[in-house]
Amino acid sequence: MTILIVDDNQVNLFVIEKILKKAGYHDYTSLTSAQQMFDYLQIDSANPKETNVDIILLDIMMPDVDGIEACRRLQTIPHLKDIPVIFVTALEDSNKVAEALDAGGIDYILKPINKVDLLARIRVGLRLKYEKDWHRMQDEKMARELDLSMQVQSSLLSEPITLDNLVIKASYFPANKLAGDMYYWHRIDDRRYGVILLDMMGHGITASLVCMFISSVLRDAIRTHTNPEEVIKELNRWMSILNKEENQVHYYFTAIYLIIDTLDKTLEYVNAGHPPGFALIDNDEVIPLSTGSCPVGFFNEMKIEKATLTYQDDIQILLFTDGVMEALDTSDADGLVQLSKAVSKKWLTCREDAPIDFVMPKHLQIDQPDDMCVVMIQAN
Repeated sequence: MTILIVDDNQVNLFVIEKILKKAGYHDYTSLTSAQQMFDYLQIDSANPKETNVDIILLDIMMPDVDGIEACRRLQTIPHLKDIPVIFVTALEDSNKVAEALDAGGIDYILKPINKVDLLARIRVGLRLKYEKDWHRMQDEKMARELDLSMQVQSSLLSEPITLDNLVIKASYFPANKLAGDMYYWHRIDDRRYGVILLDMMGHGITASLVCMFISSVLRDAIRTHTNPEEVIKELNRWMSILNKEENQVHYYFTAIYLIIDTLDKTLEYVNAGHPPGFALIDNDEVIPLSTGSCPVGFFNEMKIEKATLTYQDDIQILLFTDGVMEALDTSDADGLVQLSKAVSKKWLTCREDAPIDFVMPKHLQIDQPDDMCVVMIQAN
């Protein structure tokens, strides 16, 4: 622990040093100007080192740079702004004291220095420093854990598929580090692929944890059941297990699950309460993918309806989560209408371009309040 004393008056430095020594504080450094403090803290260095200073006793009235301005400068430096600053001053001007506290000081003590007052304020300042350090370490630990969780969640997402007769790609924009949106596809056999896009209730840590739970059971469900209705039914069974009666929060998600058969040129799908998605068939007709059921997890038993589409030459499918639709909503345009128009344009550069660039300008892709995910599929 280090206490920094900054005062241009040597007598004041001597008095404070004597009080600190008698109180058992032996690790202190005395400086006579704000510039000396800046040099000691290396604030002008290109690579400043972390400091072990725990508290600063700072005089207000000093030549060149006064204590208030020095404190303001400390507040602009991330690794120094949490060091408690206690102003030591002979001024009894309440406006000046208020200015000093507004500049970032946590307390002040008037000269002549009272030993009891000084030590009490130092103890308060040190407790505040220790608490800030503890919270900072907890925040850093949480950030590391979030980064790891984000890596795990990202690893669960499917890699793009680029074949002569089939392309599947996705764009994934979480509102936070962890998201409630998820996509996954699986090769059932030489001709069929299963594809799912889901949106968990809420976003952030809770939604991502439930999403990862569903991701683990989803893989088995898709491998075991080749009928979209059975896959959604199986996912609902697992959500019912998760949603115990004693739980205060009831989890659910919306989803579109589809199976595309590149040989028979068919598309089977179930929409479980999700935004409809759109299919462009043979570069002619746009059909909304809206047939299905309520969201997964609403009820223990679901009534599920499957729909089947056929195409002759090619099909282009656009799936998205509601964050995309909401980002496109304006007073002049409906997001869903814009998406239905987007799919009617041929995605000729799908092998290179990100799917979200196909439906949304760059400026709308940042700082959105909800997770956004777009999946594009082309088959011929």
